[in-house]
This record gives sequence, C-alpha cells and structure tokens, in this order.
Amino acid sequence: MVTAVPQDQWRLLDVQAHDTRLGQIAHRRRTLPEHAELERLAERARATADELVAARTRAADVGRELAKAESDVEQVRSRASRNKARLDAGQGAAKDLQAIQHELDSLQTRQSILEDVELEVMERAETAAARIAEIEAAQAALTAEQDALVARRDNSLAALDAEAAVETMARAGAVAGLPADLLALYERVREHNAGVGAARLYQRRCDGCRLELTATELGRLRNAAPDEVLRCEECGRILVRTPDSGL
Repeated sequence: MVTAVPQDQWRLLDVQAHDTRLGQIAHRRRTLPEHAELERLAERARATADELVAARTRAADVGRELAKAESDVEQVRSRASRNKARLDAGQGAAKDLQAIQHELDSLQTRQSILEDVELEVMERAETAAARIAEIEAAQAALTAEQDALVARRDNSLAALDAEAAVETMARAGAVAGLPADLLALYERVREHNAGVGAARLYQRRCDGCRLELTATELGRLRNAAPDEVLRCEECGRILVRTPDSGL
C-alpha cells in the first residue's frame, strides 16, 4: 500500500493539471488544421505532377508527328523544285518534259495535302504547349500555397512547443520532492486511464469518472488514514481528498 502525507497527495492534483494541459497541447499539435490542408495540397501536387508528365508525353508525341510532317513537306518541295528547274531548262524530249510537268502537278497536289496535315499538327503542338504552360503555372501556384501553409504550420508548432516548454518546467516544479512510490503509482495509473492518474474527490463524486460513490465506498474512504493513498473503485484513479470531498 502506498502512503503519502495529504499535502503530497494534494500536489498530485497540480501535477495532473500540468499533465492535462500538456496532453491538450499535444492533441492540438497533432490536429492542427494545417496538417490536413497540407495533405490535401500534397494530393493535388501529385495529381498535377502526373498531369504534367502526361501533357509532356503528348507534346513529345505531337513533336515527332510535326517533325515527320515537316520532313514530308520538305521532300515534296525539294522534288518539285528540281522538276521545275528541269522543266524551265527545257532540256529533253517533249515526252519527257510532259511527264515532268505531270509529276510536277501531282507534287503540287501532294504538297497541298501535306501542308494541311502539317498545319493541323502544328495547331495540336501549340495546344499541347499551352497545356504544359497551364499546368506548370498551376504547379507554381500550388507550390507557393504549400510554402505559405508550411510556414503557418511551423509558426503554430513553435508556439505550441513554447507553451509545452512552460508547462513542462511548471510540472517539474510540481513533481519536485514528491515520494517516488507515489509518483510511480500516479504514472502507472495515468498510463492506463486516458492520461488521468489522479482525481479530486469532490462532493462524494470522483472527478475522474464523474460517478458518485456509494455509501459503502464513502464509509471506507471516511475511515481510511489521512496518509493512505486511495483509489476510485470504479475507474482506479488515485482519489485525492479535499475539504470539499463530502466525507
């Protein structure tokens, strides 16, 4: 059985108050709204990165199409230029010159078709480039939003850490000089009771579980020695008797 003078038992309530505030600070630290918002932005950033990869892939594919279309047009233009030069020179038999003219007419038709294809591919290339620029702008805006949010989160965390440091120092002062066995019991009970190891007995009610004690239990507590460390029959927390306990 653990025993402690009433004054040390009362001091447990101060220790518990500091631990409760430290627990609240830790909870606020874990549940800062910036955490959820940063995760949401991270998902958007991953989706945007995937979009950018897809857009660049499409642009690369269209770029290869455009290079082929330009090459095809250039080949026809070169052949037509050579034929026109031969025709203008007027060298060769009339039959040969007639064949050259026929091929030149066919090349002009072919060139017109290929230039239309080239124009259509160029339009798609411009659209693909515009889409890449649009995604990159969105990505830059998203990065700026993330940076601002990280700064805000870090400021909030720093403020909470400073608050926790003050509470930790105050707790150390409250703990100083308490009997080791009393403190060890408190820590064990607190670990298994949602962070609350000691509770005040107030007007016949345990402040830990909020239940009113039975007459039998009150009689037991009333007859206990002042230095006996009592436990709540319902929740197991250390019960600290005060002038308002109602015993």
